[in-house]
Amino acid sequence: MAAKKKAVPYDAAEFLDSEEAIAAYITEALQTGDHKVISHAIGVAARAKGMTKIAEATKLSRESLYRALSEEGHPEFETVERVIGALGLRLRAEPIRRRKKQAA
Repeated sequence: MAAKKKAVPYDAAEFLDSEEAIAAYITEALQTGDHKVISHAIGVAARAKGMTKIAEATKLSRESLYRALSEEGHPEFETVERVIGALGLRLRAEPIRRRKKQAA
C-alpha cells in the first residue's frame, strides 16, 4: 500500500520576489475586472512584501489591511492607492483596444 501524499496549499506570495513579479501579478488581476480577484491579488502581494512593512508604510493596521484585501473585502480606493505605493508600484490607465468595424 502506497503512502498517501498530502497536498501542500499553494501560496502565490512565495513567488512574488520582485517588484516586476508583483506588478505582473497585479496587472493580470486587474485585467479580470473582478474586484474580488483584484483585492485578493493586492493582498497576496502585500503579504509577499511583508504585511507589517506595508501597514507601517500606509499607516493602516495589519488587521484592517488583511480584512480589506481579502476576496470578501471592499477596500476604499485610498487604501488601494496607499498599498500600491507601498509595494513600489503605481496605477496606470491604458486605452482598451477595440476591433474596428469591418466593411460589409
